[in-house]
Amino acid sequence: MSESKKSTFFGGAAILAASALLVKGIGALYRIPLGNILPDEVMGDYNAAYNIYNFFLTISTAGLPVALSKTISEANTLGRKNQVNKIFRVAFNTFLAMGLISFFCMTVLSGFMASVVLENPKAVYCVVALAPSVLCVCIMSSFRGYFQGHFNMVPTGISQVIEAGFKLVIGLALAFYAVYVLQKPDFGSVGAIIGVSCGSVVALCYIITLFLKSRREQKRESASDSPDSAGAILANLLRLAVPITLGSAATSLVTLIDTKLVMGQLTGIFQTVDGLLLNPDGTGPALDAARTLYGIYSKTMSIYNLPFSMMVPLTACIIPAVSGALARKNHREAQRVSESALRVGLLLALPMGMGLFALGGPIMGLLFPAIDVTIAGPLLSVLGLASIFVALQLLCNSILQANNMVNLPILAVIVGGITKVVVNYNLVGNPDIRINGAPVGTLCCFIVISALEIFIIRRAIPKPPSFLRAFLKPFLASALMAAAAWGSYGLLHRFLGNSLSTVGAILVGVVVYLILVLALRVISKDDLALMPKGDKIAKILKIQ
Repeated sequence: MSESKKSTFFGGAAILAASALLVKGIGALYRIPLGNILPDEVMGDYNAAYNIYNFFLTISTAGLPVALSKTISEANTLGRKNQVNKIFRVAFNTFLAMGLISFFCMTVLSGFMASVVLENPKAVYCVVALAPSVLCVCIMSSFRGYFQGHFNMVPTGISQVIEAGFKLVIGLALAFYAVYVLQKPDFGSVGAIIGVSCGSVVALCYIITLFLKSRREQKRESASDSPDSAGAILANLLRLAVPITLGSAATSLVTLIDTKLVMGQLTGIFQTVDGLLLNPDGTGPALDAARTLYGIYSKTMSIYNLPFSMMVPLTACIIPAVSGALARKNHREAQRVSESALRVGLLLALPMGMGLFALGGPIMGLLFPAIDVTIAGPLLSVLGLASIFVALQLLCNSILQANNMVNLPILAVIVGGITKVVVNYNLVGNPDIRINGAPVGTLCCFIVISALEIFIIRRAIPKPPSFLRAFLKPFLASALMAAAAWGSYGLLHRFLGNSLSTVGAILVGVVVYLILVLALRVISKDDLALMPKGDKIAKILKIQ
């Protein structure tokens, strides 16, 4: 790869990484106030419907945009302009068909989806409200893949920010209006979801406008190449897309099964053990009690998702860096990059996960003052530990993909998913454990996936990274940081309220962690080279 193309590629990866971080930040600004606006049971409806949405979106868009950008990039490199145009037409029709099928399932079959798949009939309007979004995102993915194939990541990044921004402003406004003005809390989740669909529509309009502009400019260029047949192009796209889609779809399917299982088990316990009524249509006090517990769990999940979202920039850099080293037959360089990426990833994920484990209750009380902390606190603490293994799994996935191993991670995800379903079935179905079993299932799931992927890396890669070297010092620093944060919270809470004590404990933890990272020499100059401005950071901190 030429230096100009390499710089374009890494610049594009940086744009996508920056936009992904911004989108995650907006998502946090959205989820936390939304959790305070919506009652627990309504938040449960919102999250359940989102699991349906994510499943259809994964099937429709997980692998095809990657395949599209790759094939367009290859055709562009060869100067085959007609081939590029035909690839896009085939991909657009495929995305449109997938989007229409998903839209049909989420509208015409919404009652079945809510009652049978989610075990929550009251989520039906949320499922319907998300249908326009899944159609728009499917169509938008064809344009995103087209631009990425031309090494133009800006349209993808900006369209993602537009989606998130409209979801934040319109979604929160409509949720607030439904709950506090109309006094109809059950419609608060629908209002929030309408914001999601509005964001998708506006983002689609934006990216179509850019596409039409770019096509007008390209029409001035002549091309004489003979494109492949539509069938051959589609077969090539599916060959690349199916393995990625299967891996992502397995995760979404497990989440969907898990939602149905948790809701079904909780509703059954409230009906048979606590004697609450359940009407023939599936509604009633037993369902409402289950919705409340699942809603509390959903609010903890919005915090649990934050640590491993920090892996997005890192995983975006691992694949090209390792792939480039392997293309040069430099296995030692690939090993060095993989190990540095693991260490940097764990330097971010471990303190956040351990911090959530140590301060689960105080953090939930700070962010959601009305929530039952006795339930939410232990849930977030266990999920904090799980977030570490989610981040580790994402890093391992990137290393395996960079080494052209795309199928083995699918098996690991399937085994982990089965573990989660089995653990949740037994623990959530226990009247003495109930919702507390759900995060344990998530923790067990990602421990199994991480362990299997580490085993695959160590056995299948010629020069695998040392997981012990990457893990040991960050874990020691994070454990001591968590202990300092926990101890300082207990001390501060004697004199201050929960909010000030929690903020103070977090600040103490951050300071202690930074000191330990420098004192233990956890990070090297090579590690910082993976980050933007890493050389300057190393010089400032005098890291060799």
